[in-house]
Amino acid sequence: MEISIIINTYNASKHLREVVKSAQGFNETIICDMESTDDTVAIAKELGCKVVIFPKNNCTIVEPARNFAISQAKGPWVLVVDADEIIPPQLKEYLYQRIKQPNCPSGLYIPRKNYFMGTFMRCFYPDHLLRFFKKEGTVWPPIIHSIPLVQGDIERIPAKREELALIHLADDSVTEIIRKFNDYTDNEIERKKHKNYGVAALFHRPFVRFFKAYIIKGGIKDGKEGFIRAMLDGYYQFLMVSKIIEQRKKDNKKKQLQ
Repeated sequence: MEISIIINTYNASKHLREVVKSAQGFNETIICDMESTDDTVAIAKELGCKVVIFPKNNCTIVEPARNFAISQAKGPWVLVVDADEIIPPQLKEYLYQRIKQPNCPSGLYIPRKNYFMGTFMRCFYPDHLLRFFKKEGTVWPPIIHSIPLVQGDIERIPAKREELALIHLADDSVTEIIRKFNDYTDNEIERKKHKNYGVAALFHRPFVRFFKAYIIKGGIKDGKEGFIRAMLDGYYQFLMVSKIIEQRKKDNKKKQLQ
C-alpha cells in the first residue's frame, strides 16, 4: 500500500528542506504551491518532489488548494503536512503498519507538538489534526480551519504516543501571530456571519478561550509563555466577534439604503 505526502506551500522556503527530508521513505512527496515568489518551488524540485501549482488568486488561506492537492496523489492513502511540520520516523513506521491491518480506519487524527517563545506548549497538546486518510471519497471544504470529510471510520492516535506527534517548527513572534490572527478572522466573517453576537460575546468568548487554554488545558504550567499565549487566544476571539458585529452593522446599513 502506498502513502502520498502532500505539502501545501506559499513562500515556504524557511523550513521546507527539513520538512521534505522528514518525508523521505514515503512513496511520493507532492508540493502544491500557490504561486510562491521566493525559492520554494526551486527547493522542492531540487529535492525531487512532484510540484503542482494552484493559482493563489489573492486567497489568504490554504484550504481551497487542499482538494486539488489531494487529487494529484497517486497513492490510496494521503498524509497532509504543512510546510513547517516535521514527520517523526516513528509516525512513518506506524502509518505503514496500520494500513496493513484489516481494522485500519479510513482516517486518523494525529497529535501535534506546538512551540511558542521556544517553549513546548503543553497547553495546546495534543492538538489532534485529521491529516491521514484514504484518498477515495475524501473532500476538504474550502473554508478556513475546516477539516477533511472522510468516508468511513475515524480514530485518534492517543496523546500518550508523543513519539508519533507531528512537530510544528513554527515559533511565531507575537507580531507574526497577530498578523495571522488578522487574516484568519477576516476569513471567519463569512463562515460565522449568521452568529448573532452581541456585547456579551465580546466578554464571554475571550474569557472562555483564555480560561480553557490557561487553566483547563494547563497553560499555567507553561510559565509566562503559557500566560501570554492564552491571552492571545482570548484576543483572537475578541477580534473575531468585533469584526462580525462590524460586518453585521454594515450589512444592515446597506439594507436600509436599498
